[in-house]
Amino acid sequence: MDISKDLEEKVYEAIEIAKTTGRIKKGINEVTKAVEKGQAKLAVIAKDINPSEITMHMQPLCNEKSTPLVAVKSKEELGAASGIGRSTTAVAIIQEGEAKNLVKEIISNLKND
Repeated sequence: MDISKDLEEKVYEAIEIAKTTGRIKKGINEVTKAVEKGQAKLAVIAKDINPSEITMHMQPLCNEKSTPLVAVKSKEELGAASGIGRSTTAVAIIQEGEAKNLVKEIISNLKND
């Protein structure tokens, strides 16, 4: 689940682009629903969540739904990338918009790790 700094930057960039040209969901409840409904193209959770139990269900759920999951280091950066001005536990990209190729690149990098 650890990713390179370069890939992490691409994840934040994809969220920022999808936020303006596509659709994203923010917060663990919204992201969980999006994955359960099969809407999420990419699910992102923050590693620095306390307690960690908040996001523990995401890995098995994403495996079950074949949704790519990536964990980034900072909930603050995740919140900033999603444009909410505060930290967030999770973000899901629902429609990639202009981030389509970037999301494909992230997913293929995850499969190679």
